[in-house]
Amino acid sequence: MSDGADIALVGSETSIYVSAQGSKDPVINFAQLTQTDGTFLVSREKIDNFSWDQLKGSTFLGQRKGGMPQMVGEFVLKKKGIDPKTDLNLIQNIDFANIPSAFASGTGEYVQLFEPTASIFEKEGKGHIVASFGNESGKVPYTTFMAKESFLKEDSETASKFTKAIYKAQQWVEENSAEEIAASIAPQFQDTEQDIITTVVERYKKQDSYATDPILDAGEWINLQDIMDEAGELPKRIDHDTLVNTSFAEEAATK
Repeated sequence: MSDGADIALVGSETSIYVSAQGSKDPVINFAQLTQTDGTFLVSREKIDNFSWDQLKGSTFLGQRKGGMPQMVGEFVLKKKGIDPKTDLNLIQNIDFANIPSAFASGTGEYVQLFEPTASIFEKEGKGHIVASFGNESGKVPYTTFMAKESFLKEDSETASKFTKAIYKAQQWVEENSAEEIAASIAPQFQDTEQDIITTVVERYKKQDSYATDPILDAGEWINLQDIMDEAGELPKRIDHDTLVNTSFAEEAATK
């Protein structure tokens, strides 16, 4: 918003929050990258036949209030008949970066974690992945590239080329194996073992977390606002066409 960058990769809910503040130059979603939540439910104890009602009465270490991971988490819990406020002891006052270490040190019976931490914990015996929030919450524009409306108008050529590059990468990910993808991105995860990276990529591919094209459709936009509304974080309903520009994505996906 302060012009420190032309394009940002963040959750689509950000554009809704900015719009609700009355911005004269709204932030527009123009290229979707991921299409499911990326967190997993990790249990401290190994559970062979997990069912969501086992969370009732437990201490659950969730994500930061108002953030997309936490909103998805609460959405899924309610979908499974669990009231996050009354059916379990929900902890959500721990900083994002400290959630894994808090769980590892003994806080909570269940925790909501991103990869690769979830798989690392499983390999080290610190926890066990029992469910996927991404599978349960459905398609949602979890991370998208967005820019100010003025930038998309004034520098549409750059936005177009950028989107085409994203689509090319998405197709590459779709067409190649988890092993090949893991080898390609390994330099970005120097502290993570190759087999863990492969496991993570395979898990995300199986649940369709990686969008195969950059088009953010109306159904995903509605699901996003339903999740925010359920969490009490939706300032107001905003039409898909108001904060989403699919022209760059549609152009990229048809060439």
